[in-house]
Amino acid sequence: MEEGGLQEKLIVEKKGSRKEEEEEEEEGGDNEKLSRRLWEENKKLWKVAGPSICTRFSTFGVTVISQAFVGHIGATELAAYALVSTVLIRFSNGILLGMASALETLCGQSYGAKQYHMLGIYLQRSWIILFICSLFILPIFIFTTPLLKLIGQEDSIAEMAGTISKWFIPVMFSYIWAFTLQMYLQSQSKNMIITYLAVLTLVLHISLSWFTTKILGLGLVGVMISVIIVMWIPAFGQLGFVFFGGCPETWKGFSFSAFKDLCSITKVSLSSGVMLCLELWYNTLLVLLTGYMKNAEVALDALSICLNINGWEMMIAFGFMGAAGVRVANELGAGSAKRAKFAIINVVVTSLIIGIILFTFFLILRGKLAYIFTENSEVTRAVADLSPLLSFSILLNSVQPVLSGVAIGAGWQGVVAYVNIACYYFIGIPLGIVLGYVVGFHVKGIWMGMILGVVVQTIVLLYITTRTDWEKQVVLSKERINKWYMKEESKDEES
Repeated sequence: MEEGGLQEKLIVEKKGSRKEEEEEEEEGGDNEKLSRRLWEENKKLWKVAGPSICTRFSTFGVTVISQAFVGHIGATELAAYALVSTVLIRFSNGILLGMASALETLCGQSYGAKQYHMLGIYLQRSWIILFICSLFILPIFIFTTPLLKLIGQEDSIAEMAGTISKWFIPVMFSYIWAFTLQMYLQSQSKNMIITYLAVLTLVLHISLSWFTTKILGLGLVGVMISVIIVMWIPAFGQLGFVFFGGCPETWKGFSFSAFKDLCSITKVSLSSGVMLCLELWYNTLLVLLTGYMKNAEVALDALSICLNINGWEMMIAFGFMGAAGVRVANELGAGSAKRAKFAIINVVVTSLIIGIILFTFFLILRGKLAYIFTENSEVTRAVADLSPLLSFSILLNSVQPVLSGVAIGAGWQGVVAYVNIACYYFIGIPLGIVLGYVVGFHVKGIWMGMILGVVVQTIVLLYITTRTDWEKQVVLSKERINKWYMKEESKDEES
């Protein structure tokens, strides 16, 4: 679009926004109006955030519950499982979940603009792109042992990790369907089915893991069998819901349009993937750096317990991240800059309040939660020593991922990817290495440096969000929607 045309649209949108504000001001008193708006916004927020948190709790909970069972099998098994779940699974999650999050932008804005038929086409395109991407990731799971030995991990841990990683291959392929369907359903606020499946997954995993390890005595094999079964349940359940009438407006069946213009969708998916990958891999590097320290097994066990607690709490923040993305995308697609800004303030404040409560809770508990994962007193003492850093990380989690969700909803994934690179990899990791290895703070030093990287990133994202012209974002959202819509219409006419 030419500069003049964009400016003209901006003027029209701003006039419309001012008119909307004037109309709202005429309705009752300020307090009554604010209360009503908060009530309505929170209903919309929790309709997405509640099921999203439940689902992410379930997905991460499968990993944590598995680790709890594996931790009582042996120290080597626990360290190896920690490496695979924190490094490989987070690596594949970062790519696949990141690329799937492009649907939050595309589906959310299209749904807000009432172009419902496009959601099913976007979903099918994401399946194709993520499946191809999974084939490229597959060799890492197959050759885990030699790769870990190559980067200097202990032989016993590397061998055990190689065995565990092969069991995770079917799990990785389940993410293709589970992640994309979750984004697709979230954008329409149709995610109660996701909640039901999440609860079923957790209950079944605890039961199956107990049965296979305690009754059948299968040990590690029993835990992994349970993981595979329960990770495919949400995928099949959501597919069944979509295929058999759960989304009549947006799912019109399979279409050859899914194979068209894949390059353009891939670009959007890649920018989303890079943004989230850089975020999820950050903690992965913390684990890898810890693996080079003296007494690596105890350090890895303690750190993995802390990161699992941190990661489980982060599922709340990721739930709000998804909700922020949906709310912002829906309101921008609907053409309301004012409601988009109000949604952002509401979700950030809500998440921060929860973060402060959890910060206090984990600071009081300190190392007591470690007994869920291990009976080793040396490991529990190490966890207690790391607890203040864990609590502070939890507090940061309540703001930073939510701001990333705002970026996803607005379609800024590329910008946030650059912010992540600068803050994480040019500030956080170098500081962590200096504090951990040079200053001699060991694991605490590495974690402190990386926390400082997150602090800088949070400040930058807050600045970007507060300085954004949201009326302009409405216009850009409409241009994006119209571009995809017109492209699809012209292709349908040609065919």
